[in-house]
Amino acid sequence: MSRAVTTYHQRVAEEKRALIVTAATALFLELGYDRTSLARIAERSGVSRATLFKQFPSKAALFDAIVTESWSAADEEEPPPAGDIVNGLSTIGRRYAELLGRPQMTDLFRIVIAELPRFPELANAQFSHGKMPYFESVRSYLLAEHEAGTVRVEDVDLVATQFLGMISNYVFWPKLLVPGWEVSADRVAQVVDEAVRTIAARYATTGPAAGSC
Repeated sequence: MSRAVTTYHQRVAEEKRALIVTAATALFLELGYDRTSLARIAERSGVSRATLFKQFPSKAALFDAIVTESWSAADEEEPPPAGDIVNGLSTIGRRYAELLGRPQMTDLFRIVIAELPRFPELANAQFSHGKMPYFESVRSYLLAEHEAGTVRVEDVDLVATQFLGMISNYVFWPKLLVPGWEVSADRVAQVVDEAVRTIAARYATTGPAAGSC
């Protein structure tokens, strides 16, 4: 098989996969996880049942794919290099705010929250396959800065939680509770900037923020 044909088939498979994930997300929100069958997802996405089952043999596997798609920005970007905590955290903060602002992220959390009483495994999948890998990437960056001597951090997990929490508590969580909640791009930038300043002021060992430690 030629490379061009192989590339074509890969592109078609990726397009069908995206259609399936989009349809499944919409149906999980409309009908609930339990009432949504793979057959209904195949019908909504416009693919054959055989194609769907080939890609996703179970609803659990499909939900894992939704988690992966929602948190995919964590795999698309290289972590910033250590050596400048302000620039590094600013880059991470902007990426995180953009990630939380994606509609599929809100959809994912709504599905998990709605189904948690009956399907706790969905929350486990979201935590282990989505949030924790992203958290670990931030933790690793902070550890690299600590080893480079730009910050002094005794509890890397706590600092990563503090930083991400300052952003998510303003730009994401209210959207799940308050109808019509919107945050402007300028406001998001301000939230990220203040989170960076707070962490730098507390933990930086060099630069202007060091005097506030």
